[in-house]
Amino acid sequence: MKKRAYLLALLALVQAASAASLADRIQVLLNGSPGAKSAFWGVQAVDLSTGKTLYQVNADRFFIPASNTKLFTTAMALTRLGPDFTFQTRVLASAAPDDAGRIAGDLRLLGGGDPNLSARAIPYQKGPITGNPLIAIEDLADQIAAKHITRISGNIIGNDSWYVWEPYAPGWGLDDPLYDYGAPVSALTLHDNTLALNIVAGAHEGDLAVLTLKPAIEYYRIDNRIRTVAAGGERRIHYDRPAGMLDLELWGTIPMGSRPEDLLLGIEDPAEFAAMALRQALESRGITVDGKAIVHHLSPNEVPNLMQGPAPEPAAGTELARRTSAPLVEDLRITDKVSQNLHAELALRAVARARRNLGSREAGLAELKDFLAEAGVEPDQYAINDGSGLSRQNLVTPATVIKLLRFMYQSPARANWISLLPIGGQDGTLSNRFVEQSVTGRVHAKTGSVSHVSALSGYFQRAGGHWVAFSILVNNFNRPAGEIRAVMDRICATIMEK
Repeated sequence: MKKRAYLLALLALVQAASAASLADRIQVLLNGSPGAKSAFWGVQAVDLSTGKTLYQVNADRFFIPASNTKLFTTAMALTRLGPDFTFQTRVLASAAPDDAGRIAGDLRLLGGGDPNLSARAIPYQKGPITGNPLIAIEDLADQIAAKHITRISGNIIGNDSWYVWEPYAPGWGLDDPLYDYGAPVSALTLHDNTLALNIVAGAHEGDLAVLTLKPAIEYYRIDNRIRTVAAGGERRIHYDRPAGMLDLELWGTIPMGSRPEDLLLGIEDPAEFAAMALRQALESRGITVDGKAIVHHLSPNEVPNLMQGPAPEPAAGTELARRTSAPLVEDLRITDKVSQNLHAELALRAVARARRNLGSREAGLAELKDFLAEAGVEPDQYAINDGSGLSRQNLVTPATVIKLLRFMYQSPARANWISLLPIGGQDGTLSNRFVEQSVTGRVHAKTGSVSHVSALSGYFQRAGGHWVAFSILVNNFNRPAGEIRAVMDRICATIMEK
């Protein structure tokens, strides 16, 4: 008996020494970087086979998680909706066409929350998105033309009332909507609610720069004051759009013969943009549209309770076209691997619409609260205000992230869940990290980044094959983010070696 007690005590000492050694090695990494040394770090790593905490520091302190918020949103969507859930986009006419193919009244383009009305490859593929950004609209227009429609006497209405019109969340920056990463949230989403603007130097010095839009839809009123300067001259391109306005201002200089400049801009009103695209596509097929492209939103002021809605009423009318999305799991994979903010916000609202009959941000967050309670996370252990992590008001602890990761690892959705995450050295936002042969392919984790914030949470496999759940959240650094990420990666590699 004494011998057994001695062996247990000795084992405990060995484990303690090993843990201390690991902690010392990690501390050396933190001290070896000026940026890391002055930043605020929160780390927790847990062996999933034993439940043992391998390393932690500030595990119960709050941090802004940035896009690690998507872990919460996509885990809930996968669990609540299931991997095979789909979205519907429909076109309805006010009345059936007459014998001559004429429709008296409006045509409604009804958004159903599909995030991928775009040229994006599905299933997820590494690399840039190529192809026609309006391919989904072209498909709907083809279906309408195939019914021998000749004329529409009313308007083309972009209707996104499947979700409440709440394009932005509390805590987003005032200038976020100008850029693609802050594109507004709408149940009718086309080309990720963005417009690509290509800027090329003019043929002669003094000429205005040449602009090309993709998709080729004149949505913004563009004031172009970018001048062409001599080769080798200064390149400085600036742009701005006042909040809520369609006036896009461009100014600066671009040298002759220099590389083009590509801007990806957020769309002010996605449903209106989609209606314009459908109107243009119909007219290109010889269908006359007498009316305009207009929009219909469901305002928050029209909803008595943003946490729970009444049973949805089916839209009435004659269906002319329909498009069904790929299974939800394919989009959740895109959302996490490339860290797509808009898609995460749409996933939050999709859960709300399905579970609470109202596609609002508030209903989605209420459902998230219930989901996290099932995962053992108490409300005082987090503050989440959006689905993407763009909100600077979000707060979580590393220990809270670990609870979520352990819950999902133990769930029936484990295989699909882990497949959503970027793989170190292989794809998504980890394509260029963990590329060393000893660690590549062994890290499955979600990145996160906003100003002065970097995050990495997920799973990795240790040398012995054990899976580890880890969360590294770093705030308040004032050095290049790449310096912080490098230390993060070395911490992971250090724990993996043991």
